[in-house]
Amino acid sequence: MKPRFLIIIAILLVVLISVLLPRFIKRDMTSRAQDGTAQVNIDSYLKQADAFTEHNSLLEAKEIYKKVMDMSLSSEQMSAVQAKLEDLNIKILLSGVNNEQSQVYEVKPGDTLIDISRDFNVTVDSIIKANNIKDNMIYPAMKLKILKGKFSIYVDKSQNILLLKFNDEVIKTYNVSTGKNNCTPVGTYKIVNKILNPPWYKDGKKIPPSSPENILGSRWLGFDIPGYGIHGTTQPDEIGKQITEGCVRMRNSDVEEVYSLVPVNTEVTIVD
Repeated sequence: MKPRFLIIIAILLVVLISVLLPRFIKRDMTSRAQDGTAQVNIDSYLKQADAFTEHNSLLEAKEIYKKVMDMSLSSEQMSAVQAKLEDLNIKILLSGVNNEQSQVYEVKPGDTLIDISRDFNVTVDSIIKANNIKDNMIYPAMKLKILKGKFSIYVDKSQNILLLKFNDEVIKTYNVSTGKNNCTPVGTYKIVNKILNPPWYKDGKKIPPSSPENILGSRWLGFDIPGYGIHGTTQPDEIGKQITEGCVRMRNSDVEEVYSLVPVNTEVTIVD
């Protein structure tokens, strides 16, 4: 009985394998083919977006990148596409492209860039860059692209990231450093001053921006809580760590980008 039983089991196994294995192979091949097709579609869309960007069709390129972000991407693909989309977001804001995020202003006699920036609560830098203005020169009847909306900043200490938002849309994500022992204060603050090449005050001494001891980097955006703000760094390798005395530290190139866009009174929210 035992040998016969084993023979029957063996026959059943052979039958099952012969029936099911081809199905598994076919399903795997179909899945791989679908994955290959999906990758071809992703690559095709990215080439289209790159071509649009190259020809300065920035809004069209943005729509394609957003579409790709909704596809099934690996984590590496997601990071790469997100970086391209966020760089494009900045490029759109600082280009001559007009959309729902901007408005056109006609320069009046007596206008200055500072006056216009205050009237619309934007930075002079953003006006200059978006309109490709040379030598800060404007003239009556000149039409300027002006950003329409409000910037805000969100800092997540647990991930050491800073989100730059415009009208509640995340424009760009930056890696930052925050305070050691969780000393960066949480809450909602406002930027009350902006300083180009800031001096650093330590132990009652003023350390000039040219000194290697000055760790503030190329820009300072101070909060309405004394002693705290967002600044650059002379130690870019430390970005991503909780290592500061409480401020939010960025790479110089990143803080310069944020500095050029956000005006005084921009809201900054910091969370654990």
